Amino acid sequence: MSAVLHPTPGKGKRPPAGTLPTPAAANAAAARFAALTARLDYLEHGEIDQVRKANRFADESHLGQIRASGEPYITHPIAVAAQCAEWKLDAQALMAALLHDAIEDCGVTKQDLIERFGAPVAELVDGLTKLDRLQFNTREENQAESFRKMLLAMARDVRVILVKLADRTHNMRTMDDVPREKWHRISSETLEIYAPIAHRLGLNTTYRELQELAFKYLKPWRYSVLSKAVARARSRRRDLIQKVQRDVEHGFAAAKMGVHIAGREKTLYSIYRKMEEKHLSFAQVTDIYGFRLIVPQVIDCYTAVGLLHQMYKPVPGRFKDHIAIPKINGYQSLHTTLVGPSGVNVEFQLRTEAMHVVAESGVAAHWLYKSSMPESDGTERLGNKWLQSLLDIQNETRDAAEFWDHVKIDLFPDAVYVFTPKSQILALPRGATVVDFAYAIHSDVGDHTTGARINGAQVPLRTELKNGDVVEVETGRDSTPNPAWLGFVRTGRARSKIRHHLKGLAQVESLQLGEKLLTQALRAEGLEALPADDAEHHALWERLLRFTGNRTRAELLTDLGLGKRIASIVAKRLMTLMAERGARPDALLITRERYTAHENVSQGAVVLDGSENASVKFASCCRPVPGDSILGYLGRGEGLVVHTEECAVAKRLQHKDAERFIGVEWAEEPVRPFETSILVTVANTKGVLARVAAALASAEADITHVDMDEERAQDATDLRFIISVRDRFHLEAVLRNTKRVGSVLRVQRVRPGVN
Repeated sequence: MSAVLHPTPGKGKRPPAGTLPTPAAANAAAARFAALTARLDYLEHGEIDQVRKANRFADESHLGQIRASGEPYITHPIAVAAQCAEWKLDAQALMAALLHDAIEDCGVTKQDLIERFGAPVAELVDGLTKLDRLQFNTREENQAESFRKMLLAMARDVRVILVKLADRTHNMRTMDDVPREKWHRISSETLEIYAPIAHRLGLNTTYRELQELAFKYLKPWRYSVLSKAVARARSRRRDLIQKVQRDVEHGFAAAKMGVHIAGREKTLYSIYRKMEEKHLSFAQVTDIYGFRLIVPQVIDCYTAVGLLHQMYKPVPGRFKDHIAIPKINGYQSLHTTLVGPSGVNVEFQLRTEAMHVVAESGVAAHWLYKSSMPESDGTERLGNKWLQSLLDIQNETRDAAEFWDHVKIDLFPDAVYVFTPKSQILALPRGATVVDFAYAIHSDVGDHTTGARINGAQVPLRTELKNGDVVEVETGRDSTPNPAWLGFVRTGRARSKIRHHLKGLAQVESLQLGEKLLTQALRAEGLEALPADDAEHHALWERLLRFTGNRTRAELLTDLGLGKRIASIVAKRLMTLMAERGARPDALLITRERYTAHENVSQGAVVLDGSENASVKFASCCRPVPGDSILGYLGRGEGLVVHTEECAVAKRLQHKDAERFIGVEWAEEPVRPFETSILVTVANTKGVLARVAAALASAEADITHVDMDEERAQDATDLRFIISVRDRFHLEAVLRNTKRVGSVLRVQRVRPGVN
């Protein structure tokens, strides 16, 4: 990532020098801060003084800046702090809310904030500050790095994201004043990033408001049409809703059960999504209205459901128990949908007061009801579990875009609930597979997974899990993650763990290959072996590393193995440095190495036995097998790619990049089979594919892929197989065996540039 210091102007517009806010504007800002301090009765007097001090500093820092609405800029930090006060956040969070744009827009440094307000406040503000002062190659790169910074700060202190969500909510509330060309970008970002984060942390009130506001500015025409349709439906169905409410109140009064009943209406965005996903018209969306019932105890929730089901018929399949199995973000309620008067569906949510606080405020419930509601601690633990997973992913992912890719996966709210063999419940994203389950148990279980059983039946590792599945994972001590798993895993944790393992494996193998290449290139210069990595040769290696630009010997050898550097050039430089220390090349060794090397390659030969994993790739264009004449190409950053000598792709590369080719040869006894392609032309008769597959199997060839012509059936058709064979002799036996099948007209190996 290339980044250079680059000054960025603030978001607030600065009027010409000497311009001061009007007395009316200044009074309005003062009145808003007075309204804020009136809400701070839950803080100590000393803490309120600290908040006042932060406001004075923020006011001075933003002096002269105005918002797009024409108001003094300080009104925005005050509004953000007011939202944080609604959540009863502590004084440090309120100070950070007031100062959240000071570093970004006013030239204030983090050190200034540490000296004035202490390190905790400065850390919160720094976590909220974007990386706008750095210049990145693309906007996406900047955004990914900024979000990584914010999310990691959030993982260390959840107050960072609470202040950020308050900031984004106020910005969305005042979007009318923003130029229309910015609406799409800001609303999309809110809908795709901030709303899911709010939902993941259980801040459902903020989640719904952000969705509604984003929808309003992202699709203004649809928002307007739906808004009018809901208003008309509301007036038409008012009598019906009132009747349902009266019936419920009378029913609970007769049962002598205390209950608080509140009406609720589907948000416009949730109606729009339901219409989109299920291809419904507005008239077909029947559950727009509902009720929320708050009851004293958990047992009352279940009793209340029984009473409701006696009043109205329940809709089959629409009862959900989120009390026994809470959602990932800690949400708990019973949901049931009933057929009300006139056949209109009405949804009911039943919960206790403690559950209601958590349902609406999520992790903020920890501050909101810290003294009176110990239940909120459970929510904080649920939030912290996800926040800790962010740190785990960061430890294994240094690239910002890749980190953000992992995190976005985990922001989707839909979940499935599955069981371990010991009846422990695990919540995983919808679409999660057996491998995701294994990594959710423990990274060691995931790394060594070999198979799995779901409800007692053996299943493939890519099997998607369903609610209620009992999953049992089988492990093997020598098993390691398979790169193919990245094609189907669903959770960020599993993806980052697999990638981390594969990168580590590639690093080790590339280092070993690089050491082998440099040793062989050095032999061509007349030295038998590499200088040791010890104190005696430390200065020599330091000079070589200055020449190559690497930081360590291991990094240099890894770069050689990945093809980022050419071994022969590094060997020549190393030989020069050795000569300065009195070393003399062995003339006999030079003669032997240079005259036995392949005439078309510029470096010594590497022996291949198939045990090379990530550091060596066998080209998919020609698919070499033991017995073929082969060449190795050190692609830039790709490691060693092995081609057959007659491969057309290899010939083109040789013409362009001859110095990147090295000699490679097969070991006496390769340790595994190798894949190659064959083309079988057959008469198009019934059962021909089965007969050809049987012939391949009887010749001990494994079929890893099969493909055939897409055009309509003709007299003859081509079947393309990728098969695993031991060597060229085995391949020839397979071809002979296949040719004997009656319907086979022709069989040949696929070799680009030859056939």
